[in-house]
Amino acid sequence: MRPLKTLSLAVAAALVLAQAPAVLAAEGDITSRLAAARQEGSIWTAFALNSHLSPFKLGVAVSQGTATLTGNVENQVDRDLAGQIAGDVEGIRKVDNQLKIDEKLGEQAPARQSLAQRFDDATVTATIKSKLLWNTSTRDLQGTVDTQDGVVTLKGKAKTADAKQLAGTLAQNTKGVYQVNNLISLGAADTATTRAETAAKTTEEALSDTWITSKVKASLLYSRSLDGLTINVETHTGMVKLSGDVASTEEKSVAQELARNVRGVRGVDADLLKVAVKPAL
Repeated sequence: MRPLKTLSLAVAAALVLAQAPAVLAAEGDITSRLAAARQEGSIWTAFALNSHLSPFKLGVAVSQGTATLTGNVENQVDRDLAGQIAGDVEGIRKVDNQLKIDEKLGEQAPARQSLAQRFDDATVTATIKSKLLWNTSTRDLQGTVDTQDGVVTLKGKAKTADAKQLAGTLAQNTKGVYQVNNLISLGAADTATTRAETAAKTTEEALSDTWITSKVKASLLYSRSLDGLTINVETHTGMVKLSGDVASTEEKSVAQELARNVRGVRGVDADLLKVAVKPAL
């Protein structure tokens, strides 16, 4: 059976490589944005652990190696310190320090959020950003994710109403989220586009099962949180069946979610996708 499995893996790789130019270009962009999300998390963690900066509400955004800092601090020393910490994070080439000095902050007793909750919120934010980037329908959202005490606020602009709704669903289905405020907007032109796309869907021919299978396999293989080579994919009339092994229930959920959001998929059956049991020591 092992030669057959090896052959199936080779076929899966070939299907992905046949679409390499477009997929790799998209993956390169996703890789860059995921790296930026990790750098944002590293800077925020450093701020949270610093006794001088932890009382302040600071914003961090990273794009193409540039870290932009926003918010208010008490004095110039704190402002310079924040810039130095951000600049020391691996991959950060430039710091756009937009922090403003507000001396009145020194007269106020800071309302300190527990460190554990702040880390939970940071984890939720990073997880949602990654989920939005993994999904083909939401990866182009122009917006921000903010989490406070488990309450997530999504802002920005979506091209379609479906993308906005999906972003809210992905956020709501994240561990540690109690509420989602979906403030993502749709412009007039985007609303018209959504109506046109909806009309087009009613006349679009059904996508072939082979095409769907190749797209699902590509999504699984390029996911950073999965070993896509251990997952088998079959499609019949738009219904996708996943089988094989994954390392955890979280990986199984990610695989189902990735497959479900491929265009043309009518449903996902993952009953045969087993969570590997670690041998007892």
